[in-house]
Amino acid sequence: MDADENLPRRKDDLLLQLARQDLDPLSVDELEERIAALEAEIARSRTKINRAINHRASADALFKK
Repeated sequence: MDADENLPRRKDDLLLQLARQDLDPLSVDELEERIAALEAEIARSRTKINRAINHRASADALFKK
C-alpha cells in the first residue's frame, strides 16, 4: 500500500504536491522549518475541526428543543 493512495488525485492539489516534494536538497534547518510550518497548519486544521464540531453540537441542541 502506497502512502500516496490516501491523498487526493488532482494534479493541482497542494497537499499532493507537498507530499511528493523531494526532500533531499533541503538542509536540516529547512526541514525543521517545514515541520514547524506543517505542525502549525495541523493545529489550525484541528482548531477548525473543533469549531465545526462545537457549532454542530450547538445547532443540534437548539433544534432538539
